[in-house]
Amino acid sequence: MFKNALSTFRFMGVVEGGSLLILLFIAMPLKYFFDFPEAVSVIGPIHGALFSMYILITIYMTFVFKWPFRFSVGAVVSAFVPFVISF
Repeated sequence: MFKNALSTFRFMGVVEGGSLLILLFIAMPLKYFFDFPEAVSVIGPIHGALFSMYILITIYMTFVFKWPFRFSVGAVVSAFVPFVISF
């Protein structure tokens, strides 16, 4: 499916970021404005699992592909601070 590990990392970053956007802009408004908390109950754990996978792939890229430390820090920081463009 993917040509190399970097394309897998990029794909995971996009999917994880997309899950955050769905959580923030769809599930949270459904919960607070339309009294539908089940949306967050479903999307929240999915986002958590995707985030965990993203961190694991970042660790994999750091140790197996010998990423510079600044790349790894940038990847983790961009995951915690929404809408940050990574290096």
